[in-house]
Order: sequence, then structure tokens, then C-alpha cells
Amino acid sequence: MSTEHAQESPVDNAAAKKAPILRSTKADWIAVGAISAVCAIAIGGAVITAPIHKAELTPAVDAAANAEPTLLTTVPNSLTESFSLPNALVPGQARAVSSKGLLVTHDGDTLSATNAAGDEVWTYERRDADLCSLGTAWNKIVASYDGGNGCGDVVAIDAASGQYSDTRSARNSDEVVPIVSNDRVGTVSAERVELWRSDLVRTVEYGDVDAKQEPNMQPHEDCAITSALTRTETMAVTESCPDSPDATWLRIQTATPEDSRSPEISKDIKIEDPGARLVAYGQEAAAVFLPGDTPRIVSYNFEGEALSSTDVEPSTSIINSASPFAPAVADLPHHMTWFDGERLYLFTPTQLKVDHVLEQALGTGIAVDERVLVPTEEGIDVVDWSTGKTERTIPVDRDGYSGPISLTLSGTVIVEQRGDTAVALKAS
Repeated sequence: MSTEHAQESPVDNAAAKKAPILRSTKADWIAVGAISAVCAIAIGGAVITAPIHKAELTPAVDAAANAEPTLLTTVPNSLTESFSLPNALVPGQARAVSSKGLLVTHDGDTLSATNAAGDEVWTYERRDADLCSLGTAWNKIVASYDGGNGCGDVVAIDAASGQYSDTRSARNSDEVVPIVSNDRVGTVSAERVELWRSDLVRTVEYGDVDAKQEPNMQPHEDCAITSALTRTETMAVTESCPDSPDATWLRIQTATPEDSRSPEISKDIKIEDPGARLVAYGQEAAAVFLPGDTPRIVSYNFEGEALSSTDVEPSTSIINSASPFAPAVADLPHHMTWFDGERLYLFTPTQLKVDHVLEQALGTGIAVDERVLVPTEEGIDVVDWSTGKTERTIPVDRDGYSGPISLTLSGTVIVEQRGDTAVALKAS
């Protein structure tokens, strides 16, 4: 039998008679309208006050921006100034930041990416928060800002295109210094260390955590962090603890624990010097400066064994530093380096033994064509990285500037960070 001729049953008729009849009254519509208006105001206010409306990203317009940059491959015979830009360094930053052949500078509210010709490629402006840290990894520029909840507002921008890559927002310390390696970026404060992977998901949270989701996950939250460095899958932290005030603890831990909130420490190394600080870190060893009565640099393997010990001069950068200490390091193909404020140390890559000390250096250097280029008062010294001997000096006219200088290689130009100015030098 077709449905068109189906008869309704008595039960169906009874149910239909008992079903309530829903009608909208004028009062109902007034209530709905009031609720809708309140929601619209709330949503509109959130949109208007959202941080995105106080940040402006102007990406690259050139389709060739993603091409691999041309790099300086031979040591120049002479150098001349190409351009200069204001570049205010944040705490813990010793040299200018460069990625994909672009120089990234900081001036006021704005980060600017500039190519080797001096042309501006992209900009990022953040008007509602102060810049806390700046670094680069994964061909991205990573900047953290204090948006009112500590330095926990983080943005990653594709270095070549200037497009947004990733963001994160979480509570962080108010005063931080950057911690950076080729595959990790994060921040360090006296209270805590955070490391993030390439999508800005946190992989390490170590120290005193404000909002503890579970108790007893942090093993040394009563200690004060004094320095930290990371490389590949490990991280090293030095800290001072109330139960051993005359010593420093060096703790080796994984950079990707099973749970980011629960650190996995592979070795605790007690150093009998309360002022010990990390100055270099590799895949197999950590180098620590001990300022004591006879200053020395000691390298330890990850089993806690001392691999080398070298007597050195006192370091004003450590004696006068705030905590945590952020060493002025530059990892070069043949050496890891640290500038102590007066001289540049070159460490062997595996055991981090002091290999050479360049007394004339004004800051960290760069590597070009199996040579270390080091800023000095006369210009830039060309140093044989095997012998530590200066082969020649490239004169540089600094127009009367005298002070610390650290070098960055940005495409085909050498960038000198002179105070709050980045100066690009081109081969001539």
C-alpha cells in the first residue's frame, strides 16, 4: 500500500493531540535580541582588542624571495660600507640576526628584513608589546614579546617571504634572554627555561612553573638558573641551589622529553665554584668558565668527566653580568667560539678544549673560505682557523666608532654590529 493512502492509527492521532504547540511571544523575541546584542558587543570587543590588530606584517612582494641566497664564499681583499640601519639589541643578544641572506634589524616597534643590496624586503610591527628576544632557526625569524603576561607571546616568520609561520601565547618570565641552536629556540630566565620546536610547540619546561598542572614534576624548582645552552637533542643548564650555596650544578638533559613538563636529566654535575657559567656547548661536551681565584675553562662530557682544563684571564662579561648569563657565542664550522668581553676563545668542536685565544678581538667572528674573520681595532683580521695565526687585516673605516663589534654574515655582505647600529660591508 502506498504512503499516500496510509491511514493514521488512533495512537498517532492521540499523540498529535497531546503534543504542545510552541509559539514565539513578543517577550521571547525581545530576549533573543538582547542576548544577540550582548554577544555581538563581546565578540566585537575581542576582535578590536586582539593582539593581531596591533601587529602589522608586510610580507615580501618579490616572487623570487624564496630563492636560495647568494653567499660570500671568498675572503674579500677590501671592504666598503654598503648601508647601515638602526638595530637595538635585546638582552642576551650580541650580534645582528640573519637568515636566508637577509639581515633582520630591530628599531622601535618594527622588525625589518633587508637584503644585501640594502633593500627592505619585509617588515613586522608590533605596537602593543615590547620585544623580549630575537633569534633564528629553521629558516624562520622567532621573536618573543611581553604582551602583559610575561615574555610569552611568540611569533615565527618565514625569513625569506615574511609570511606568518607559527605563533604561541603562554605565561613566561618578565625578563628573559634567548637560547638558540639550529633546531631549537627558546628563552631563559632565572626562574625557568623554555625550548620550542619548529612549530613553536614547547618541548622543554624547566624550573619554577607558575601554574603547575601536576605536583612534583620539576626536580629543582627551588634553584636559580644562571646559564643555559642547547644543541640538537640535549640542553645544559647551570644553577645555584639553596642546599649547596658554594657550588654550581651543571645539569645535562634531553631537549625532547616524553612530557615537556617533566624534565629528563641524564647527569647532574657538581662544580665547586658558585660562579661557574656555560660558555660553549656541543653534541658531546659542555665548556664552563670558573671565575674563582685562578680562572679556568673546564670542559665536561655528558658523563660528568672533566675532559680539559685551561687557565685563562678573568672575564668581565661574567663578573659584571646579570643572571642568567647569556654568553656571546658563535658556532663556526671548525670551532665553537665565545667572546669574553676582551678576547675571543676558539674551542675544538668535540671536546670543547680551548684551541686558540685571539687577544685582539672586539667580538665574535664569522667563517669564510676556511678562515675566521675577526673584528679588531684596525679592521677585520683574517685568521687561519687551524693555527690561530693572523694572515692579514682588511682595513675598515668605522668613522670614529670604538667599542664592541660582532660580525654576522648576511648573504654577500659582512655585518658589523656597532652599538645600536648594524653596518653592512661589501667587497670592493
